[in-house]
Amino acid sequence: MNELLKLLSRYGYLLIWSNLFLESVGLPIPAAPILVAAGAAAALGSLKILIVVSVALVACVLGDVLLFLAGRYAGWAILGFLCRISANPETCILRSAESFYRRGRLTLVFSKFLPGINTIAPPMAGSMNMRLVEFLGLDLLSAAIYVSPFVALGFFFSHLVSAIADGMASLRHMFYWAALVGLVVYLIHRLRNYRKNRLYRNVARTSVEELAAKLVSPEASTHVLVADTRSHGYYDRGAMRIRGSVRLDPNAILEEMNRLPKEKEIYLYCT
Repeated sequence: MNELLKLLSRYGYLLIWSNLFLESVGLPIPAAPILVAAGAAAALGSLKILIVVSVALVACVLGDVLLFLAGRYAGWAILGFLCRISANPETCILRSAESFYRRGRLTLVFSKFLPGINTIAPPMAGSMNMRLVEFLGLDLLSAAIYVSPFVALGFFFSHLVSAIADGMASLRHMFYWAALVGLVVYLIHRLRNYRKNRLYRNVARTSVEELAAKLVSPEASTHVLVADTRSHGYYDRGAMRIRGSVRLDPNAILEEMNRLPKEKEIYLYCT
């Protein structure tokens, strides 16, 4: 913390802006320490409290807007990339989509306190065609709820910041070992998931053209069935669908499959 105070006295608002922006676009850079340090620096007179909060809010919103636009125009490419580094990539998008569909606005407001969701929420909102004005209002509220407590903590308890920093410095080695153990556990978990789900990589696929040709054939109604398994929020009354397809709830896929006819070729399509 003392090092952060020194950096803030030298680079000031640029350091705050860079840290908050990089965290908003998905980099694993925690913003809480620098917000607390910035609050303490403002209390000591080296920074202005209103400028600290304003710079932090602008950085957060700008980073989120970029992800929102990426979700709007790149869709599942950006969501797939972000979920690839999650603890459970196979269900990352599905669960995030369901949470956003059921509690969309509430999820967005408190997303910055939810690891994983904080990065997924803005592009998810963009891909679900939330209006930009509505997103900006909710995201600004979210950023304010996230930034204000940490800045206030540093500002009102600035006299304790140095003492806390000294105490944490003595425990630095313990934190390093805890981080190393956490990384090892994460890698083991990812390897276990990879081994458990490797059989799904051998599922047969077909091209759009091949399926389209089958659907216009005379025997299509008796031999072919198309099932729509898109995530919640992407399957709604306004969504385009393949004509004649049936709906399968992706959150109850095994139960849903029990009612499918055994004599037909079944084609699934997801988001």
